Amino acid sequence: MPATVEVRFKGNRKDYFLWPREDEPLRLWDSVIVPAERGLDFGRVSATGEAATKKCNSCSGCALGEVKIPERSVVRRATREDIQTANELRRSEDDTRRSVVERVRSRGLDMKVSDAEWQWDRKKLTVYFTAEKRVDFRDLVRDLASTLHTRIELRQIGARDEAARLSGVGRCGKEFCCSSWLTSLGPVSLALAKDQHLSLNPAQISGGCGRLLCCLKYEHEFYVKARKRFPKEGKAVRTSRGAEKVIAVDIFRERVSLRSDELGPRVLTLAELREEMTEGDPAVTRVADGGTDREGGDRLSDGEPPSQERAEAEEVVEGGAGGETKRRRRRRRRKKGPPG
Repeated sequence: MPATVEVRFKGNRKDYFLWPREDEPLRLWDSVIVPAERGLDFGRVSATGEAATKKCNSCSGCALGEVKIPERSVVRRATREDIQTANELRRSEDDTRRSVVERVRSRGLDMKVSDAEWQWDRKKLTVYFTAEKRVDFRDLVRDLASTLHTRIELRQIGARDEAARLSGVGRCGKEFCCSSWLTSLGPVSLALAKDQHLSLNPAQISGGCGRLLCCLKYEHEFYVKARKRFPKEGKAVRTSRGAEKVIAVDIFRERVSLRSDELGPRVLTLAELREEMTEGDPAVTRVADGGTDREGGDRLSDGEPPSQERAEAEEVVEGGAGGETKRRRRRRRRKKGPPG
């Protein structure tokens, strides 16, 4: 049975093909010649066997649950002459891009030419650009086609895709994730930075592409789970010292900063806060983390929510002498059933 292989091209572009020769399996980073639109293209193998099949079936282009089998096969392994031709094309692409940029400026088009990519057989030239608005480049395409004598394709990409194609070094000192190992670029919202209590200054949380850092998503789930164990900031909690307001929480040191109108601020560990909240309101059973008590404050717990009997007991404590009357009314309503 032919094996599935993943072939990568310039700019992190990839596609999947079949390799029919089982007696001569392809290895990683082998150079191959593959079929392309109206011709042939040059690429390198980045995955083979089960890994390539799994990647092929998990891509967003397939229907959910559909098993995809590539329709095209690798033409052959690339020879030394093929590799030399591909290298010469890559060296000439910078001059081609500068030529396109000059024609764009002469026509006054509001677009930024990011990259140019030749197909291996020179039957097609793809020009990648970014633009804020819709651009009419029909005259530009005709001019390039008559000058270069090949098929011209202008493809508009976003800022993240441009960074993935051109690559670069991030503020962490490593190559951009989008151009090295990150295969899909998902949306990144400002809410991720808020949940992690990061600075909302765009200059500090933006990458080389000018958009929010992709790495904001890596630890977001950890922050969300960790903060569920703490009371919400700005809420009031009842401790042994009375009502106190939560000023800040430190999820790494497990500390909570509180402030009382009468006694001032203080810092407690999460374990100490749990004990004091129990001592401050012993008649009330603690509920799930992040819950809200009857006075609008937060209450911590690692147990289960109170049962119906406990809820009735709370109502008795709250209602005082009239609590017994409320409980009898509730029991009568349960016996009679819902009205109507």
